[in-house]
Order: sequence, then structure tokens, then C-alpha cells
Amino acid sequence: MKARHQSWPRIWLMTDERMSDSLWSTIDRLPGTDAGIVFRHYSHPPEAREELAQRVADIARRRGLTLAIAGDTDLATRLDADLVHNPIELPCPLPFSRSVHSIEEAETARADGAALVFVSPVHPTSSHPGRKALGKPLALKIAKAAGVPAIALGGMNAPRFAGFRRDGFYGWAGIDAWIRR
Repeated sequence: MKARHQSWPRIWLMTDERMSDSLWSTIDRLPGTDAGIVFRHYSHPPEAREELAQRVADIARRRGLTLAIAGDTDLATRLDADLVHNPIELPCPLPFSRSVHSIEEAETARADGAALVFVSPVHPTSSHPGRKALGKPLALKIAKAAGVPAIALGGMNAPRFAGFRRDGFYGWAGIDAWIRR
């Protein structure tokens, strides 16, 4: 098993189906080796999802990027991913991350042994239209309750993250921040 408290990237790309073929150029924009990818693509049929995840895993390995596979521990294990994001079942043979949207969810993630959390949505986001944003004060409380490195997600980008880092967030993640339209 990989170490629970290893040094995690501070910058993350959350993939989704909206990216289509821009996924590849989006991954190319990730900086150096202090970046990670959370591969989601939930709506793909299992075989197509695995094939796409394999391509992403090959690029991540070649570039030294951290890879998390969302929701599928078996796929994460087959691809030698670094993390499982939101595993369906515990215990999990790999370190895992959780999406958290409340203090209660953060406390549960901590009790379950999550290695890091993605706190969202910090700001309004196009991936969850109409969902109320947490705002900075509540997001910071949620991050603190998790007790592990917290990644700010939802309307985040590098300039917005500067103030969050000063206040205790470990890193940030985005979708639209990485996509050039």
C-alpha cells in the first residue's frame, strides 16, 4: 500500500465528458510534476472508460503526474494509480480522496482515513450550475475539519487560489480553468 501521508500535488485537473478531444491538450497544460489528474468520465461505458483511463494513465506516468481514478478501485489498481477518488467501498487498498461539501462530510472523510479532500464548490461553477457555492469562510472550516490536505474546487484557478493558500488550503483543482475555448 502506498503511504497515506505522501506529498500530494497542489494543482489538479478534474476530467469530465465536457472536455471531449480537448482532454489531451488540457493535460498538456498541466505544469511539471506538482500536478495531478482525477479521472472521472463517469458516463462512459466501462470498456470505453477503461480504454480512455489507460491513455490518461500512460501520459500521467510519462509526465510524472499523480493519477486518481474516480469511483473504481479495481480500475485504479489495474492502472497503478496513486489514488482512488470517492471509492465505493472501504477499506480501499490504495490511498483515497473524497469530495466534501460540508463539515460533516469532511469529518467522515477524516474518520474513514482519506488522504486528501476536495472541498467544493468554493465558488459558483459551470459543472454544477445552480448549486450554491460554499464561499471562502465555510470552505476553510470544512478544510480544517478534514484534517488532511484540502484542495479547493469550484470556480478555482491559480490567481484565485493565492488567498486560499495563505489561509490554509493545500492546493486547488479545476476543470474550466484548464480548458481553452
